[in-house]
Amino acid sequence: MMETKPKVVIRNLYKIFGANPQSILEKAQSGVGKVELLENHGHVLGLKDINVSMGEGEITVIMGLSGSGKSTLIRHLNRLIEPTAGEILVDGVDVMSYSTDKLRKLRQTQMSMVFQKFALLPHRTVIQNAGLAMQVRGDDQATSDQEAQKWLSRVGLGGFENHYPHQLSGGMQQRVGIARALTSNSPIMLMDEAFSALDPLIRTDMQDLLLELQKDLHKTIIFITHDLDEALKLADHLVILKDGYVVQQDEPQQILLNPADPYIEDFVSDINRARVLRVRSVMTPLEGGAPPADASGEVGYDDTLESVIALSGGDTSHDYIVMRDGTPVGTLDMKDLIKALVPRIASKSGVRSQMTS
Repeated sequence: MMETKPKVVIRNLYKIFGANPQSILEKAQSGVGKVELLENHGHVLGLKDINVSMGEGEITVIMGLSGSGKSTLIRHLNRLIEPTAGEILVDGVDVMSYSTDKLRKLRQTQMSMVFQKFALLPHRTVIQNAGLAMQVRGDDQATSDQEAQKWLSRVGLGGFENHYPHQLSGGMQQRVGIARALTSNSPIMLMDEAFSALDPLIRTDMQDLLLELQKDLHKTIIFITHDLDEALKLADHLVILKDGYVVQQDEPQQILLNPADPYIEDFVSDINRARVLRVRSVMTPLEGGAPPADASGEVGYDDTLESVIALSGGDTSHDYIVMRDGTPVGTLDMKDLIKALVPRIASKSGVRSQMTS
């Protein structure tokens, strides 16, 4: 995949909760673990040496079990939580150096946030909630209403402008939350378990809506979830946390094909690989050579392996030319496809069974 310019960069980030975090920092940096810090020193290690680069215009998904540190991490980006050590760079500038006024401006103009619990003001109408960020910045009512109306229509809420939150379903309320974030016109969207409170079908609709909007908007989105299926669907870059540290991060396809350790193997063991993996991840690049003349047909660069299996009728003797934007870029042998469908043997730790909603 093409390299993208970093929009948000986290370097050597630590967060320790307790009476005197700075006194414990050196121990955490030297490798003392979460359990020992709590039992012997009375402090909780929230985040440990986090290093993540989030590409401009991409969706970075941060996921892990409850207590892994994912929500703590996202709240560091706009300094709702202050780190014990480390840097948080936005467009190359460390936000730790920001004054109170500059930090307020960052939250108002650079970063919007979508919450799990919607966080709508019950006494305000839908259009007033959607335009809240602009109103806080000092824009007049007519301007904020015009912008809010545009985004409410984009998320499918045209005609509900004068309703109140209690008159809407959960999915509709979350659409207002997304419209509010978009109305702020901030280039960065923080989404903390934004769809977790929704019913499965509505949740799927919201994921589809986000991807549809992203095709046009190219926001830098940092999305928190505990759900691997959601992460694999949304992520351009996937970061998996455990006990406050990054276990593995990469393009989701590569994590699925090359899990770094048994913990990750457990995460990906039950995934329907045919539905998630794309042709681009298992093809052989042409690298300047001509495509074979006797290929069985053509498949798309971003087609799922499931669609190729259906095309082939399950015949492993077939091979295909891989097309991208009308140009042949690789070949796909069905035997390689079948190999990619077989996961590594997961460990007995049962990580997937621990995942809770």
